[in-house]
Amino acid sequence: MPGTQREVEFRFLAQPTDVNFGGKVHGGMAMKWLDQAGYACAVGWSGAYCVTASVSGIQFLAPILIGDLVTVRARLIHTGTSSMHLAVDVLARDLRSGEQRLATSCVMVFVALDKPDGGKPTPVPPWKPVEAKDLRLQEYALKLMEMSRAMEPLVLATREA
Repeated sequence: MPGTQREVEFRFLAQPTDVNFGGKVHGGMAMKWLDQAGYACAVGWSGAYCVTASVSGIQFLAPILIGDLVTVRARLIHTGTSSMHLAVDVLARDLRSGEQRLATSCVMVFVALDKPDGGKPTPVPPWKPVEAKDLRLQEYALKLMEMSRAMEPLVLATREA
């Protein structure tokens, strides 16, 4: 039911196939997990097929090691007409010590489409923050959106040069 699932959480163990030559999960794998959880959250909220429009403020804060319990959380923090901004975090827990750390964090924007192949943007249910934490996260999403818009001319000028 659209407009009811605001958050998703995935859990699994980091595996040997997820790591780089240094023995830590590589950034590309973490980005794949971010995108998967973000997609599930966006579809759950909108009830429509969604595509990734942007990833902002991505930070790789701590390593993820083989055998860590990985939790990927995606939460809706702002809606536009057809877009959804999501705060997505990857946490890693050492199962032996119980220590949990924030490994990766970002804000992702997904756009809902009316059909999967070549669809057009379609409206999503609006969301309004109520709690103080949600208000702060929405403000962060809006600031990232402003920064992205301000960078657009610079990116285009660089590509044209």
